[in-house]
Amino acid sequence: MYPFMYYFDPTYILVIIGAIICAIASARVHITYSRFDRVHNRRGVTAEQVADMILRSAGIMDVRIMHVNGNLTDNYNPSNRTLNLSDAVMGKTSVAAIGVAAHECGHAIQDQQNYGPLRLRAISVPLANIGSYLSWPILILGVILGSPKLANIGIIVFLFVIAFELITLPVEFNASHRALKILSESQILERDEVKKARSVLAAAAMTYVAALFSAFLQLFRMILIAGSADRDD
Repeated sequence: MYPFMYYFDPTYILVIIGAIICAIASARVHITYSRFDRVHNRRGVTAEQVADMILRSAGIMDVRIMHVNGNLTDNYNPSNRTLNLSDAVMGKTSVAAIGVAAHECGHAIQDQQNYGPLRLRAISVPLANIGSYLSWPILILGVILGSPKLANIGIIVFLFVIAFELITLPVEFNASHRALKILSESQILERDEVKKARSVLAAAAMTYVAALFSAFLQLFRMILIAGSADRDD
């Protein structure tokens, strides 16, 4: 058995690095959002009004716009066809709030158009959950039992998490691209306002990049632990 199972695990530094990167990305989102939450759009429309306009212009009549508690917990739920706007967005007229609402509309349009990556992400959710819950127990059990094959199965199961994070990137980037294009072409926001909304969505997109990078760090850590156990055998 390798020493850091009993003392200090040097691979834990990878967890710390991943957590720091995700924290920085999250902080950047809140800072950027707060900055442009003070900039109100010149038309004076609210985020939910913009969402309604975008959905109707896309021919989507069966999606309900609802309020959800929390700060920037906005989401589109394809299972019950609801577009949920958080406390930070609902009723707000800021370019930041409108950018977020338009982004969620982008997901609704993806759903309407059977956007491939969105469908693939929905399918990968249960597999990602399996990978998240079972990968480490399988790996540790393999290490305890001195079974490299079992430890490697844990690594393979964790690849479901990596796959989910990879699929998420094009889904989120595409939704933001759709949102900004609609806001610009429909002239809901002025050119300078679209630029500010883009800054908010770009910051939000980096949280998904950070999550993917953190997942790769976890994968690297699992490989190191499994490799160390194999050498100790």
